[in-house]
Amino acid sequence: MDGNLGAITGVMVATLCGGAVGLERQRSGHAVAPDGTDLHFAGLRTFTLLGLLSGVAGWLWRSGYGAPGLVLLGSAGILVSAAYVGASRRDVDGTTEVAALVVLAAGFVSGMGRAAFASALIATTVLLLMEKTRLHDWVSHVDDAEFRSGVRFAVMAAVILPLLPEGPYGPSPGVRPRELWIIVLLITGLEFTGYVARRRVGTQEGYTVAGLLGGLVSSTAVTLSYARLSRVQPASAIALASGAIAANVVLFPRVVLTALVLNAPLGRTMALRLLVPFLVVLLALGATRHRRTGAAVPDEPGRNPMNVMAALRLALVYQVAIYAIATVTRYLGDAGLLASGFLMGMADVDALTISVARQNGLGAGVAQGLLPDVIVIGVLGTTLFKLGVVAVAGGGAFRRRVSLALIVLALSLGAILLMS
Repeated sequence: MDGNLGAITGVMVATLCGGAVGLERQRSGHAVAPDGTDLHFAGLRTFTLLGLLSGVAGWLWRSGYGAPGLVLLGSAGILVSAAYVGASRRDVDGTTEVAALVVLAAGFVSGMGRAAFASALIATTVLLLMEKTRLHDWVSHVDDAEFRSGVRFAVMAAVILPLLPEGPYGPSPGVRPRELWIIVLLITGLEFTGYVARRRVGTQEGYTVAGLLGGLVSSTAVTLSYARLSRVQPASAIALASGAIAANVVLFPRVVLTALVLNAPLGRTMALRLLVPFLVVLLALGATRHRRTGAAVPDEPGRNPMNVMAALRLALVYQVAIYAIATVTRYLGDAGLLASGFLMGMADVDALTISVARQNGLGAGVAQGLLPDVIVIGVLGTTLFKLGVVAVAGGGAFRRRVSLALIVLALSLGAILLMS
């Protein structure tokens, strides 16, 4: 009985998938020409039937009747191909025919018992068909630098990353090539995102948007990247400062959310502890945006949106910091918990938060009331580290404004530690 119900469900989902694509084709006018004559071979009815046919083919294959299933599916594929050959004589657009092939594939998968995957496939297809105008408009605004950088990033993420070994290699804690390359992807991705955002919404707003987005992943990476750019683009110093401060605004909700998900009591405590510092940096962002002056400054023609060498240098610094943390922890043990939290926060606040929340204590006999202080001092560590980065790598108005915001933030964190 359950098997029959599953088969019926799979075929029904396949039919609905075909109907969804057919409805979009009919509604968008790709099934019928303006004069009422058929422009393409398939509309709502034909696509629905294609979904039904492919769903039955999948069910037959699943039931051990592979030959009849292949005949049905192959016949439908031949029909779609023949329809394209005929339609291409007056219209070379093959979107409808390709959509029909996707319906056949999704229907077959649904008939095989993978209805959820088939539904996701069709939902993506319908979205692509509906957003044709926006996609074409987006492509028309992509310049050569964006295209080349996008291709490079795709190769770095989809080709190089899977080939790198997990590790670790060498003395403990070891070198993890894949983890280091993810950091490189993060930095280059942030620069590319900022470049695209600035071109879409202007230099002044683009840095803030990119900073907010980048802060969801790494506020330190955003601060470092923008500090370096502030020397290259001094006219954009205030906008860059707004982006760096925006990234630090996002740090606090990110830490609290991570703690809440892994350890609800600790997360609630962290929400109270970090409320004042969050408000401090939020006010700093508002002040920086309010005082911004100057027109948007375009990027230099031909500038590379992704600086891979700078990202590699930051990954090297990160690896050195990991070894430093391991050394301090080994010699100080639980007594050096706060010192370890400070150093680990400089390298990765998220790793520190996860470690504290998951273990619910970093060693035997550690007081649970000390755990929030470990995270707070880790946030203080990363704040002071970013202050040093800004002082060394930043320039002009960027250094002054971001340094002031980070100093006030560090003072508020220190006050929380003293009162706890």
